[in-house]
Amino acid sequence: GKNEYDLVVVGGGSGGLACAKEAAQFGRKVAVLDYVEPSPQGTKWGLGGTCVNVGCIPKKLMHQAALLGSALKDAQHYGWNIAQPVQHTWSVMAQAVQNYVKSLNWGHRVQLQDKKVKYFNMKGSFSDPHTIRGLTKAGKETVITAENVVIATGGRPKYPTHIPGALEYGITSDDLFWLKESPGKTPLVYYPFILHLYETIVYIALIDASPDVSLECAGFLTGIGLDTTVMMRSIPLRGFDQQMASLVTEHMECYGTKFLKRCFPIKVEKLESNRLQVIWKNTDLGTEETDSFDTVMWAVGRAPDTETLNLETVGVKTNSETGKIIVDASEATSVPHIYAIGDITEGRPELTPTAIASGKLLAQRLFGRSSELMDYDNVPTTVFTPLEYGCVGLSEEAAVQCYGSDNIEVYHAYYKPLEFTVAERDATQCYMKMVCLRESEQRILGLHFIGPNAGEVIQGFALGIKCGATYPQLMKTIGIHPTCAEEMTKLHITKRSGLDATVTGC
Repeated sequence: GKNEYDLVVVGGGSGGLACAKEAAQFGRKVAVLDYVEPSPQGTKWGLGGTCVNVGCIPKKLMHQAALLGSALKDAQHYGWNIAQPVQHTWSVMAQAVQNYVKSLNWGHRVQLQDKKVKYFNMKGSFSDPHTIRGLTKAGKETVITAENVVIATGGRPKYPTHIPGALEYGITSDDLFWLKESPGKTPLVYYPFILHLYETIVYIALIDASPDVSLECAGFLTGIGLDTTVMMRSIPLRGFDQQMASLVTEHMECYGTKFLKRCFPIKVEKLESNRLQVIWKNTDLGTEETDSFDTVMWAVGRAPDTETLNLETVGVKTNSETGKIIVDASEATSVPHIYAIGDITEGRPELTPTAIASGKLLAQRLFGRSSELMDYDNVPTTVFTPLEYGCVGLSEEAAVQCYGSDNIEVYHAYYKPLEFTVAERDATQCYMKMVCLRESEQRILGLHFIGPNAGEVIQGFALGIKCGATYPQLMKTIGIHPTCAEEMTKLHITKRSGLDATVTGC
């Protein structure tokens, strides 16, 4: 018989919603299934996926809360009389953030209704290649058939279940943003697994879709006055330029975040005082160490949310190591009419904008006679640490690996933001660099910036990099004075070559 829907999307995150709404624009009959399995600590949320509920949105808002705290300190240098001591109330911030997130949940439901997309608050799984079985919280079943299916269920934080007490006493980023009361003295454990490009934070670890979330959360927790520790097994910000990552963590240490480097947790126990005692191994010293915390948060990577989909039943292939769905350039899985987008797919950036763009393009190819594929090269991103780090293109390590160290030229500079001068802020880690090919044209391979509003700065330059900008072209660009972004047009001052070169400021 005829399938009931032209398209069914399983997963109501950024990519899935974008795909469903775009398909509906072509007059197709579309349905979305979305269900949030509560975290081990019982946290749940509404429609919108990780970004809206436990990722980008609440993270950026809490980062803003911390920036305002820093601004209050600066304000005194600019003549503002502010009563001391200044205190932060977690419950006020949390309520405001959570109210905004709930408004976005409602907004997504209204948009689906306006575009005549049927929404099922159900957990979906395959019965056969064209049939989805939806199950409500109460156990009520609905069977839906579709000509095309898009899987967009994203991922959820992992727990290091091999560590005694980790599951019983720890939280993840799925819980942090929905806490009603302050997490108190928060340790963040951060050690990356080699097989997965995730930074693992174990102690009290914050993590989300990408390896930077742990440092972002540690940054804003420190910024609002909490005693925060990051336990880090190996390197910070795996997958990012490591010189820039080192500067980010150096600034965070100066900012007040504590780091336990080359350490990993062994056990978590609950004390009679209700505090959590963490025992860890220091690999450099070969010793075991102990401290107690109010909250332990884990950021040991994310796992694709595929367990209940019955992918094996319909023949959708996954990567046996990562569990992610294997797709081709058109987002198609091993089953022709079944597609996958977003964080659940193998080899794709775990970023909201790429999921949205790929979802829209997929709908256009399916129903709009388009042949345009998603371009995943030169996607800009920003790490919202206290001193932000924005980048687009290749890291210096990746550029050397691709082109060889003899073919790479690096232009760089330290700088001091004007805003830091009157406030007498330390600008030691404010730094930028441009990684170029050392040929006559000197095409820019990667642009990296650490400083205030890094996301806004890099977003503008991303267009140029996407269009193949060269070093001479950027040097002919007139900067906006007096801005931090202007400094990017002055990188002719200093150049260096090689990863091992000594970096000196201008």
